Amino acid sequence: MNKEKWTPDNIPDLKGKVIVVTGGNSGLGYESVKAFAEKGAEVILASRDVEKGEAAKAQIGQTNGKIVVMQLDLMDLASIKSFASKFKEHYNILDVLLNNAGIMTTPYFLTKDGFEGQMGTNHLGHFALTALVFDLIKKTPKSRIVNVSSSAHKQGRMDFDNLLFDHEKDYSPLKSYGRSKLSNLLFTYELQRRLETNNIDAISVAAHPGVAQTNLARYIDGKLWFKLITPIFKMISQDQAHGALPQIRGAVDPEVKGGEYYGPHKGMKGFPVVTESNEASHNKADAKKLWEVSEKLTGINFKI
Repeated sequence: MNKEKWTPDNIPDLKGKVIVVTGGNSGLGYESVKAFAEKGAEVILASRDVEKGEAAKAQIGQTNGKIVVMQLDLMDLASIKSFASKFKEHYNILDVLLNNAGIMTTPYFLTKDGFEGQMGTNHLGHFALTALVFDLIKKTPKSRIVNVSSSAHKQGRMDFDNLLFDHEKDYSPLKSYGRSKLSNLLFTYELQRRLETNNIDAISVAAHPGVAQTNLARYIDGKLWFKLITPIFKMISQDQAHGALPQIRGAVDPEVKGGEYYGPHKGMKGFPVVTESNEASHNKADAKKLWEVSEKLTGINFKI
C-alpha cells in the first residue's frame, strides 16, 4: 500500500474552483472548507444552521479564496431542492461536491419526509442533492463527487424489504449507521460506473476518516463504557484536521481516479492513501437496486 505522506502542502492551487461542502460548519467539513479556501477556492459552506455556518466562517477568518454560507438541511427534501435552486442562480459550474455531512448512532427518528434519520440524512439526502446539481457537475470539466463513508460500512447489511427500519422494526443505532455508510459506497461505485458508461468528464470517489476526534460521537460520548475507553480512543484516533485529509485528497489530488476509496494508511489514523472497502460495497445488484429505490423514495429521477 502506498504510504506517501500526503499533507495539506500537496493541495494544488484551487483558484477558480467552486466547491460545495455539506456539513461545513464543524468537524471534517469545517477542516475541508478551511483547506479549500486557503488554496483559493470559492467554497460553499452548506449548513443546516446558518448561524453556525457564519460562526465557522468567522472562525476560519481571511483566506486566499472565498467562503459563502448557504442553508441546507439534508433531512428535508424541500430544503435540498431550495439549496440546489439557489445555488444554480449564482453558479454555472461545480468542480467538487463533497458530500460530507452525516449523523452517527442516533436514537430512532424520522426526517421531515418520513425517512429513518440516519439513512435519510447520510444517504438519501446526499443522493437527492447530487441528482439536483448534477447538470452543473456534468458540464464542468474534470469535476468530482466525493462521498464520505466509514469503516463502519463493514457492519452494514442491505435489506430492501425493510431498508428504512419501518416502525422501528429491527432498528439499532449501529445497524442503521452501518447500512447508511455501506449505501454511501454502493452509491459511489454505481455513480462511477454510470459516469464511465456515458463518457462523462467527472469522477465519483469515496473517503473515510479512520477514527477522528469530532462531534460525530456525541450520542455515545456520555455513556459510561465510552468514558472508560476514552484514553484508548485518544491513542488510536487522530484530530479532525488529519481525519479530513482523505476526503480532501479525494476532492483535489490530480492523481485521484474514479471509484477510488481513500482512508488513513494505518486504518484508524495516518496519511491518506487508497484503501479497500468490503465485498458487499461492490455488489452491483445491490447498488442498482439502491439507486432505483432512492429515486422512488426521493421522487427524483437521477439520470446521468
